[in-house]
Amino acid sequence: MPAPPGIHARRAALKMLDAVLRRGETLEQAAPAALRDVRGPADQALARAIAGEALRWLTDLDARIDSATKQQLPHDAKPRSVLRVMLAQALRLGTPPHAVIATGLPLLAGGPRRLAHGVFSTLMKQDAQLPAVPSLPERVVERWGELADAVAPGLVHPPEVDLHIKDASETAQWQAKLGGESLATSHVRVPRGSPVEKLEGYDEGAWWVQDLAAMIPAMVAGNGPGHALDLCAAPGGKTMALAASGWNVTALDISKRRLGVLKDNLKRTDLKASTVRADALQWEPKHEFDAILLDAPCTATGTCRRHPDVLHRIGKGQIAEMVELQRALIERAAGWLKPGGTLVYAVCSLEREEGEEQAAWVDQTQRLDAHPIAADELPSGIPPTQEGWARTHPGMLPDEGGLDGFFVARWKKP
Repeated sequence: MPAPPGIHARRAALKMLDAVLRRGETLEQAAPAALRDVRGPADQALARAIAGEALRWLTDLDARIDSATKQQLPHDAKPRSVLRVMLAQALRLGTPPHAVIATGLPLLAGGPRRLAHGVFSTLMKQDAQLPAVPSLPERVVERWGELADAVAPGLVHPPEVDLHIKDASETAQWQAKLGGESLATSHVRVPRGSPVEKLEGYDEGAWWVQDLAAMIPAMVAGNGPGHALDLCAAPGGKTMALAASGWNVTALDISKRRLGVLKDNLKRTDLKASTVRADALQWEPKHEFDAILLDAPCTATGTCRRHPDVLHRIGKGQIAEMVELQRALIERAAGWLKPGGTLVYAVCSLEREEGEEQAAWVDQTQRLDAHPIAADELPSGIPPTQEGWARTHPGMLPDEGGLDGFFVARWKKP
């Protein structure tokens, strides 16, 4: 009997879900192997959407599954994962129930199809609904506290696409051409689903994709001239922003592949930077820098609206590991600054240990003077904290579509 149309996309979604929840992989790591047998960009996009929505709403999907079973299924049981895939389609993607059943039950070949069919049918008969806002995993709520309530509304939908305009003076022009919304100088937001490579201005390098929050670190680094170092630079959004602001940029990254992407981006946008492949913990520069932007490796929990897998993969162990690495990088970067030079520290994390607590540690241990970020340096609607830091999260700017979670702080070397 031939497989029903669309089964390969559903099987790929199930594989990605399993890779995240059982092996701790990111969706991006899991995707190539999972999508190997899925032909065509539309089916690949569907598989990604199913897996993403299942992870975004996992806590609520599991609650619905548990409400329709006499005995609770183990968290890692295959029937539970198949039901997550099925319900994500029915409750989030608008797939008709008959199509969900036809492409879902074959995923349990040789398994308890009757159980899955019964649970799904029961929930459909009950007109099961998801809440207006996704419920975050318990351990995330424990870590984030009140912030969790503020973040959750920003996770309802995947984000729109933010573009960083190379020439700030052309922001209004590109907003009109692209039909998007501008939330800051050099920024235009276009609807998600837009094929980036086909948008006007892509081939001529007039812009690059960069979330509004990710634009802030380069904003507060100021303008050149002078020598700027972009640590952990790939894939290059901040490198290009610094170069477009007049800096003579050195871009350092340890990954050959990611550095290749950075070089391609520089070529497309016709921006200049010196690229260095090296481990920042071993590398020694030939001169000091006027500005250093350290967008440090982190847990990336601030990207949860576009990468919902971080809600389920990250725990205290990974946070502690990142904190140690970040401090080592900060200490090295502080030593490479010229007197009067600026250090900008940034992480796309919502964990206090990686953000606010790191900034307090710098104030206490490093020979650097705090250089508070002013309100007029930030996009409208994003105020600095009392300490002069910038803290964003997905629940901010709700009417404009939100933004990623970032922490940014700045110091000067005496």
